[in-house]
Amino acid sequence: MTIAIGEKLPEATFKEKTADGPVEITTRQLFEGKKVVLFAVPGAFTPTCTLNHLPGYLENRDTILAKGVDDIAVVAVNDWHVMGAWAQQTGGMGKIHFLADWDGAFTKALGLDADLSAGGLGVRSKRYSMLVENGVVKSLAVEESPGQATVSGAAAMMEQL
Repeated sequence: MTIAIGEKLPEATFKEKTADGPVEITTRQLFEGKKVVLFAVPGAFTPTCTLNHLPGYLENRDTILAKGVDDIAVVAVNDWHVMGAWAQQTGGMGKIHFLADWDGAFTKALGLDADLSAGGLGVRSKRYSMLVENGVVKSLAVEESPGQATVSGAAAMMEQL
């Protein structure tokens, strides 16, 4: 079952590459007492994720934060090496969190996993965005197709803020 607006996020631990190496970050550390924009992509370095989805959040980072958001994070079912390389290549390192849900546990707990084996990707995340306040989902937008980044994009999120 998919997580719904008004529900608390499940507890999970991600890995994130930092300038000092990999660190573990829990949902509690990231969301407790904060207003956070979280968006998910099927995979780092994939075309829609890299060319359409992520850039909007990076370009509009300051505008989003100025609307009372404490943090922005992107999550994917990739390992922390891949997420770290993606953060570095896109200029996003240190601007937003690039969270590795390496085994898909968080994604599956949300009910937002997708079998993209037909495209050679295996089990990944659906593309979505959510606004989370103190660990509770306040808004959720899930794309109908993994190749689209409209309802979950930065422009749509800024309208919700």
